[in-house]
Amino acid sequence: MDALDKLIPGYEIYTIQDWLDLTSVDQIPAVGIFVKVIIGIGVFTGLIVVSLSMYMAVLQRTREIGILKSLGATKSFVMSLILWEAGAMGLGGTVAGIALSFASKEALKQFVPASLPQAIVPDWWYIVLGIALGSAFLGAIYPGMIAVRQDPIEALSYE
Repeated sequence: MDALDKLIPGYEIYTIQDWLDLTSVDQIPAVGIFVKVIIGIGVFTGLIVVSLSMYMAVLQRTREIGILKSLGATKSFVMSLILWEAGAMGLGGTVAGIALSFASKEALKQFVPASLPQAIVPDWWYIVLGIALGSAFLGAIYPGMIAVRQDPIEALSYE
């Protein structure tokens, strides 16, 4: 660089890497904060959706839960059923999300070839799975507690 500065005095010389760094997403102010807020809203929304879904499942299965409890099912067994279902929802949602990201990448490449490329990072899949399963289990705790507290006699007469 010093040799080039001596050849062309008064002009700043930039490398290709300098220009690429200027076009990086990291150079746009507050984008990192914005992305973290959007991720937080998504995780919170997912937690609420799982909680409402599991709550409706518990309400719809009140009679079945009453039958299980009258046959001797323990509280931990009923809770484990709810948590297994929530875990399956979290795992299924993660797999569907990854599959849809590949589909959207191909659709963008096909229909809008001049757009920005979509990056799919497999290293993040485990982190996303952990977040999805964690929020699914957290969202299932309250409906599970409702299912565990049900009286078998009242649950059998529920309709």
